[in-house]
Amino acid sequence: QVQLVESGGGLVQAGGSLRLSCAASGRTGSTYDMGWFRQAPGEVREFVAAITWSGGSTRYTDSVKGRFTISKDNAKNTVYLQMNNLRPGDTAVYYCARRVTFGAAWNWGQGIQVTVSS
Repeated sequence: QVQLVESGGGLVQAGGSLRLSCAASGRTGSTYDMGWFRQAPGEVREFVAAITWSGGSTRYTDSVKGRFTISKDNAKNTVYLQMNNLRPGDTAVYYCARRVTFGAAWNWGQGIQVTVSS
């Protein structure tokens, strides 16, 4: 069983920055990719960003391109999400996720709140 633990969320003013971290522990084994999703109140969970574990290829949803950066530390089994120029629309619970192979189901963290005030 793999546990994903997020940290780094909180309250920030519009235009500010936050960095989220997600550490994987337990029987991590091999990882295909890790990513971040978010869910605002009353909305469905949406993809934000992901990074492949071996090659480091990244992908982002359009609304965060140029503002968010996903990165990883393989030795620490940790993925990061640097969020700059935050907007009130970024307010959501952010979830870390991990897949062991391409197309497999995502394993989820417990989520962490990010609130951006105007």
